Amino acid sequence: MGSAGEKAHLPKDFLWGFATASYQIEGAIKEDGRGESIWDTFCRIPGKIADGSSGETACDSYHRYKEDVALLKQVGAMAYRFSISWSRVIPLGGREDPINEKGIQYYENLVDELLANDIEPMITLFHWDLPQALHDRYGGFLNQEEYVKDYCHFSRVMFKALGSKVKKWITYNEPWCSSILGYNVGQFAPGHTSDRKKNPIGDGSREPWKVGHSILISHGAAVKIYREEFKPSQGGTIGITLNGDWVEPWDETDQKDIEACERKLEFSISWFADPIYKGHYPESMRKQLGDRLPTFTSDEIALVQGSNDFYGMNHYTADYIKHLDSEPEPDNFNGNLETHKTNKSGHAIGPETQSPWLCPNPPGFRKLIKWISDRYGRPTIYVTENGTSLKGENDKTKDEILEDDFRVEYFQGYITAMAEAFTFDNVDVRGYMAWSLMDNFEWAEGYETRFGVTFVDYEGGQKRYPKKSAKEIGNIFRNLIES
Repeated sequence: MGSAGEKAHLPKDFLWGFATASYQIEGAIKEDGRGESIWDTFCRIPGKIADGSSGETACDSYHRYKEDVALLKQVGAMAYRFSISWSRVIPLGGREDPINEKGIQYYENLVDELLANDIEPMITLFHWDLPQALHDRYGGFLNQEEYVKDYCHFSRVMFKALGSKVKKWITYNEPWCSSILGYNVGQFAPGHTSDRKKNPIGDGSREPWKVGHSILISHGAAVKIYREEFKPSQGGTIGITLNGDWVEPWDETDQKDIEACERKLEFSISWFADPIYKGHYPESMRKQLGDRLPTFTSDEIALVQGSNDFYGMNHYTADYIKHLDSEPEPDNFNGNLETHKTNKSGHAIGPETQSPWLCPNPPGFRKLIKWISDRYGRPTIYVTENGTSLKGENDKTKDEILEDDFRVEYFQGYITAMAEAFTFDNVDVRGYMAWSLMDNFEWAEGYETRFGVTFVDYEGGQKRYPKKSAKEIGNIFRNLIES
């Protein structure tokens, strides 16, 4: 704990900025040699995207990256986290396939523009948009041996092209989403699921665990390449970004609900973080999943354990957790429990937003970042995404949308909670990237949901208008960062 009367604050070298992802903002999906990704394919399937849209134009950042950087500069951002479209760089994705120089040039231009404006680039190599050709060729993540080699090749291409200028690398964004939403629920590309009403293909009881394993091995392999071949001359750092929600027991007097909370955290966060920090999967997962959860060879453990220079944390919300007494279904992925937004006494975990899964609960952020810090030996943490949608935001006029007081309040609460974790809980948090720099293609929710601190006028040629939150976030940080 801090000394009496000590105020919550952040370290003076704290890095803050905004985050985006390639498929959500770039557009230009057929331009300059870009190949198809699994999201291009998925968006064409009727009924998969809420408004029937796609990332075809999105925010047109492929043509407007200078505007994006000017926007970052205008709001005082110190850093910008963005992702690489693998199929823009290697259209067919594979290690023997041609490299698209125009694709690499786009990212070089973006990095140069950021550096010219004193904004630090933070690159995510993979944010869900697998090249469709690799999915067609051998099943993508489901073929670990082939996939790991192709991902390593792609990573090496990017380290070589940009590593002299980029010092912060993230291997994957939210592998839980790629695995569970892509191969169990079927809500995200490629849409595999055991539910035959949704998709003729998929086995939700086995595929997600194989996908997660492939991602972990390829993460470890790419980190090894970076550390051995690039870090000595480039001097950067590399880690993975994992998502997780805070949890509270549905009935705080029920020991089984309390235990279920821990299980939920293990099934979502520790699934990936335990192998990296402890060298094995959580016992709770092994117990429930048995031989459906892959086992690590000694070589794989050597790759994966210790493969984080920092922990990338994406966080948005909290849930109440209620245990189930029944045996887990084969497709269960959360530790055999129910998640609720209200508890036994009917108390809501937080206010409603446009996203049914998202109810703000800032104290939960402080608790979760401490839980991660305690479990994994106080790693350096970068919060790589945090933000909110607003209920009915898309139905308002432009002027109303620009007055996003709810989002300002969200950032105030969450950033303060993070500062409290730093000041009073001994959490080593070094950076924070708000989600998102601008409204964009919100995956299965299409353009019906806005997460941006900047209004994007999709009807009016993708023009950008900073909302109140874009201007206020800098003030929040200025008040918390030690001068």
